[in-house]
Amino acid sequence: MLSKSRQLKVLALSLAAVLCASSVSNAQAQDATPLINAMSNSQNEPSLAPMLKHVIPGVVNISVKGTKKTTGPMFNIPEEFRFMFPDLGRQQSRQFRALGSGVIINAKDGLIVTNHHVIDEADEIRIALSDGREFKAKKIGSDPHTDLALLKIDEKFSDLTEIKLGDSDAMEVGDFAVAIGNPFGLGQTVTSGIISALGRTGLNIENIENFIQTDAAINSGNSGGALVNLRGELIGINTAILGPNGGNIGIGFAIPSNMVKTVAAQLEKYGEIRRGQLGITGTELSSDLAKSFGYEANSGAFVNEVLKGGAAEKAGIKPGDIITSIDGKPISSFGELRAKIATIGAGSEVELGIFRNGKTLTVKAKLSEAQELSSADSGALSEAFEGATFTNADGAGVEVTNVDKRSPAYSIGLREGDIITAVNRNEVKNLDDLRKYVRQADGRIGALRIQRGDSTIYVTFR
Repeated sequence: MLSKSRQLKVLALSLAAVLCASSVSNAQAQDATPLINAMSNSQNEPSLAPMLKHVIPGVVNISVKGTKKTTGPMFNIPEEFRFMFPDLGRQQSRQFRALGSGVIINAKDGLIVTNHHVIDEADEIRIALSDGREFKAKKIGSDPHTDLALLKIDEKFSDLTEIKLGDSDAMEVGDFAVAIGNPFGLGQTVTSGIISALGRTGLNIENIENFIQTDAAINSGNSGGALVNLRGELIGINTAILGPNGGNIGIGFAIPSNMVKTVAAQLEKYGEIRRGQLGITGTELSSDLAKSFGYEANSGAFVNEVLKGGAAEKAGIKPGDIITSIDGKPISSFGELRAKIATIGAGSEVELGIFRNGKTLTVKAKLSEAQELSSADSGALSEAFEGATFTNADGAGVEVTNVDKRSPAYSIGLREGDIITAVNRNEVKNLDDLRKYVRQADGRIGALRIQRGDSTIYVTFR
């Protein structure tokens, strides 16, 4: 029987061997010796410390202050009688403070990626580095559908450390993972675990989901922090947990680094997401459905319908096709296909692997831009529009297709069926015009010219 200290030493040496083997397997082309040294501390004991010394400075603590707008209850009172109850449905404001985490992805330009929900409605954003320095930051853009936001340090800075983006598509279930963040406001905290699952969708945490699942402990305040592999590369942004009262139960979720890369690039370039659209409707591929089409695997996305004039039709995709890969990388589900297409960006060209009539083929598709501005995206364009859905009208203009009666959009006077034809005397022909002229208003009071039935009215917004 081995002594307890001897058992611990054997366990530690075994862990070191596993860690090094994993690193060697994933690195493939790298020599094993420097990796073994990198996984050992100054006492030549197995440790993650050497890697973490390079990574931790790239993870920041984020504190925000702001004002949240809330709308009082309406109690389903008909609109014509609401004047009798002026306080019902009126927007109210309350101050809030919040904490989270972020990751420096570009040290030269001071760019930091975090979760949208960490900085949503923030009036002031402050960044604290691991060495104690603090900076103000400004929001470059955010995307509520993927829950990602891009910040920029708004002061002079030097000696920042960025974390290199890894390839999340190369990760496998069982790979080791390390989570770094600011749980409960305690400061930089490191936990470790493995990749428990990939391509998690249908959790209703976000609108566009393709999560990495990990058992590395993630708690409240870790949002926006880093999930890294053993080489210190960013493989995900920690975003959510399943657990009572925000506590860890070993089921945490991270947004894959490849999604982070494409979203951050669009936010930096445009300040918003220009979503790509393939122009199909589809479903998850069940084993029975796959068998009926002579397809032996159970992974992929089944195409139910190809929309006329869309990117898929132009690429030659047909109903009944099974999409198996994007740019040479296999996809596991329709949810994964949807998430990747939506974040690649309009105008990008993708190569799709197709299974059709017992044969495999590849097609290239140039993604079109989504022709709808969802209620969440409209809120990102202007807080006054939050709760309304917009689409290009049949003729010129932008149609309001839906308005939540409890939303800011309803409060400023937007109604379902309205056609926006101008912003501040600038003619609006489509969604691109609406985005352009609303952004030009830059927070100042603006006016929308609206065609409502046979009447022309104006609605003001800020």
